[in-house]
Amino acid sequence: MTADSIQFQVRLAECEADLLAAQRLRYRVFVEELGGDGPLVDHAARLERDEFDAVNDHLVLIDTTRDPARLDHVVGAYRLLPWDRAAAFGRFYCDGEYDLAALRTGGRRLLELGRSCVDAGQRGGTGMFLLWNGLAQYVLDHGIEILFGVASFHGTDIEALKLPLSWLHHHHLAPPALRVRSRHPQAMDLVPAADLDRRAAMVAMPALIKAYLRLGGFVGEGAFVDRAFNTTDVCLLMDTHAMSARHKGFYTRKHEARV
Repeated sequence: MTADSIQFQVRLAECEADLLAAQRLRYRVFVEELGGDGPLVDHAARLERDEFDAVNDHLVLIDTTRDPARLDHVVGAYRLLPWDRAAAFGRFYCDGEYDLAALRTGGRRLLELGRSCVDAGQRGGTGMFLLWNGLAQYVLDHGIEILFGVASFHGTDIEALKLPLSWLHHHHLAPPALRVRSRHPQAMDLVPAADLDRRAAMVAMPALIKAYLRLGGFVGEGAFVDRAFNTTDVCLLMDTHAMSARHKGFYTRKHEARV
C-alpha cells in the first residue's frame, strides 16, 4: 500500500460538507485561477455552484489528513449526471452549449461529466489518476456506454487556440452517429490539416483533453465560446466499449510507472 493510497480516498460526496468543499475547490480553480463566473456563484462564501449540483453525483478526492469542518478536505472533484436523472431533471448541462440529439436518439446509457478539477498542490501527482479510477468504477457499476461533457481551453481568444482546435477537428472529430453540434458554433477548422504541427498543437492542448484523446475520445462539431466562464469549450465523447482496451492499457502503464 502506497502513502498516497493511505492519505487519499475517492468516493461519492456523502454529506453537505463534502459538497461545499467540492464547490470551494471549484471556486479556487474556476473563479480565482481561471476568471470564471456565473449567476449562482457565491463570491462571499467562495463557492462555485449552479442549479445542476443538486441532481449530480459528486465524485470527490478526499485528503484524509485535512479537517472537513474547514471545507478544504476535497482536493479533487468530478460531477457526474446519468442519463435517467438528466431525463427527470429535463436537461443535461451540455444542452446549453450543444445539440445532443445524436446522443439522445442512440438509445445508449449516457453519463455527462463536468467540473473536473484538482487542487493546485495535487496536480502532477496521483490525484487525477485516483479520480479516473473512481470514475471507471462508477461507469462499470452503472453500465455506462457513452461518456461526454464539455472540456475547456482557458480564454476566449480563438486566434490563440487555432492550432489545438484545428487538430481536434481534423484528427478527432466524432463519427456522424455521435456528432453533437455546438448551438453557437465557433469553427474549429481554422488551419488546413496539411499545415498543422502536431507538437505545437499538443503543447497548447489542456492536459485533461489530451488524456481523453489517449483513451480514444473524440469531439463534437464546433466549439462554444463561454464568455461568462472565460473559456472556449469543446464537447468530448467516449464510447466505453471502444475505449475498454485503451483504458486497461492506460492504467496498467500508469501503475507500472509508479512502482
